[in-house]
Amino acid sequence: MSKLKFPIGKKFNLRKIDPADTGKFERETEVSAQAEADLKRLYELHYQMYAEDKHALVVILQGIDASGKDGTVRHLFRGTHPMGCIVHSFKTPSAEELSHDYLWRVHRAMPERGHIAIFNRSHYEEVAAVKVHPEYLDNQKLPDDIRSDENLFEKRYEQINQFEKMLAQNGTVILKFFLHISKEEQKERFIERLTEREKHWKFSAKDVAERAYWEKYQDAFEQMIEATNTKHAPWYVIPADEKWYRNYLIGKIVVDRMDDLKMTFPKLPPETIKVI
Repeated sequence: MSKLKFPIGKKFNLRKIDPADTGKFERETEVSAQAEADLKRLYELHYQMYAEDKHALVVILQGIDASGKDGTVRHLFRGTHPMGCIVHSFKTPSAEELSHDYLWRVHRAMPERGHIAIFNRSHYEEVAAVKVHPEYLDNQKLPDDIRSDENLFEKRYEQINQFEKMLAQNGTVILKFFLHISKEEQKERFIERLTEREKHWKFSAKDVAERAYWEKYQDAFEQMIEATNTKHAPWYVIPADEKWYRNYLIGKIVVDRMDDLKMTFPKLPPETIKVI
């Protein structure tokens, strides 16, 4: 899986990654059994993490509209224990959220020990969508000198890195996935939303209008990933044109990282066993 990451501190070029890549596989049937096995293993690891009560896991999903965030949430949720998993979808900030710093609502949503949180979008909207549309800053009640600072986003990258470092140093595992799709695949998914009745609810004219900013978004994503790719919270860039390959990769990465924690079930003290 190392090819999905890139060296920390190195120049990153998102456009060199093929969104349609499926590695050494050609069809879904080649990975379906392993993908199901990984979900079963994820359930076991989540149960163990819940019992051990020392770590937490946050899975951050970022990507352009229709990149597959909802589908990834559905896939991962199948491998988690409902009692210890929650999904957060970060939409336009509320009035209360805009009265705080941009990380406030994200920190509140971080999982407690033993739990998993899946973020459908996250604080990275503040250095992606807001960078493409700086007018969004007008609602954030920032002091004039901060609002006009030409280094505002560079400072936000640093703030995010420090925020995530603090979480990691206190037992929260952070896995960040950028779902990378092509402009052509996005168009096909928008057409599906228009033509398939059960997907009508997902269609948004605003999402279509955002296609005009495609290149600006690619630049913003590239800069975001390069600036916030750290040892304690690395980015995984997932080729996501093929949904089955996206799900397979993300499931495997989550399981591998949780396995690395070497978790153990708590043991009863000897005096308790003697009583029994």
